[in-house]
Amino acid sequence: MIHRKADKCIDSHFRNTKKALLLTGARQVGKTYAVRRAAERLGWHLVEMNFLLQPETIDIVRGAGDIKEVLLRISAYANVPLDWEKTLIFFDEVEEYPDVMTWVKAFVDKGYHLALSGSLLGVELNNVRSVPVGYMDEKQIYPCDFEEFIRAVGVQDAVIESIREAWNKRKPVDAYVHQKMMQLVNLYLLVGGMPAAVQTYLDTNDMQRVLMEQRSILALYKKDIGRYDPEDKLYINDIFDLIPPELNAKNKRFILKNLNEHFKFSRHENSFTWLREADMALPTHCAEEPKVPLILSKASNLFKLFQNDVGLLACQYADGIQLRILQGETNINYGAIYENLTAQELHAHGWSLFYFQNKKQGELDFLLEKDTEIIPLEVKSGKDYARHVALNNVMSNPEYSIQKAIVLCNDNVSTRGNITYAPIYMLMFIEKLKDESPKIFKLDLGGLT
Repeated sequence: MIHRKADKCIDSHFRNTKKALLLTGARQVGKTYAVRRAAERLGWHLVEMNFLLQPETIDIVRGAGDIKEVLLRISAYANVPLDWEKTLIFFDEVEEYPDVMTWVKAFVDKGYHLALSGSLLGVELNNVRSVPVGYMDEKQIYPCDFEEFIRAVGVQDAVIESIREAWNKRKPVDAYVHQKMMQLVNLYLLVGGMPAAVQTYLDTNDMQRVLMEQRSILALYKKDIGRYDPEDKLYINDIFDLIPPELNAKNKRFILKNLNEHFKFSRHENSFTWLREADMALPTHCAEEPKVPLILSKASNLFKLFQNDVGLLACQYADGIQLRILQGETNINYGAIYENLTAQELHAHGWSLFYFQNKKQGELDFLLEKDTEIIPLEVKSGKDYARHVALNNVMSNPEYSIQKAIVLCNDNVSTRGNITYAPIYMLMFIEKLKDESPKIFKLDLGGLT
């Protein structure tokens, strides 16, 4: 069984508020399963209506005169009495009928527990006017991150906490543990975090069956592109297919001319926006200066485009790469795969994705914006990880005032000056923690009162 970090948030939501809960995220990241498991843990009856697999359930809501009529129809559909204290009503795949959002306020006012989920809501809800502000909370679900994955395969809490302590104290991890963790990184590069792929691996240990599961997910993505954006589907599909080879290029930046020499970003920006809002791809924009706030120096037409799941990326590469990665072959270009893993993990941890590029100073893989400081993050898959000219240039530039940096690599933890070198698996501890302490400001109105 795969335990997700989101489970605690979902349980806390339903225990502490009467608001509806909307789960968003890409297809096959585990939204439906999360709601079903929450109902089990809470001991509630679950009335589930999937608007995609059971399109007839749309008529339960559509055309109803008021909330009493909707509840009557749901009761007849479920063939159970609706006890508002012990029943969770779940509308799944709501992108098939986004107007269901107009009923959320009525459900909440009646005291019913309501969950909704969908795979393309970033796209579809742009067209819905009656999103119930104040009556619904939203939670995004991501593919399993690396920590969730290693817990699923059996790594114990004590081992993870020992690694966390090594990260916090900047000391080396036990050599044996480090070796095993690097093997788990290679496994995660191939299995990725899509729950169906992870569960297939747990059940069978058969990488061929994992690959088949991933291809099935990619086929669903292609189907979504065709169904939900018929006008631009050819452009979106071509862009999606171009992600692996573009990441494998020298500078990894997405270049439209590789798709069509006559393409201009301004003309096809909507296609990239569609992929981002459908959570199928992770754009990482170039910041022209490593200064807070990064958004002010964002170059909208310069970006890298990562897959939403590193396992899906590996699946799109040539056949045979799975075995070669598991065997630890050194002649594979791990750079693109490592960077995709990093982008995926940072995204799941709440970071906005930026990189830095300057003709004179060079390129930095990622920039982390934390409070009032910028932390450069470099990802090195080779042995010469301590060689980083661009990072040295940026850190020595007094205009930027960079105080510390992180280099992720294959070796154990070490510190040289204000640069921390850490194994790639320590990504799981680079989290963007929210500062929820009170922010009290009282204006002195002396002389005006």
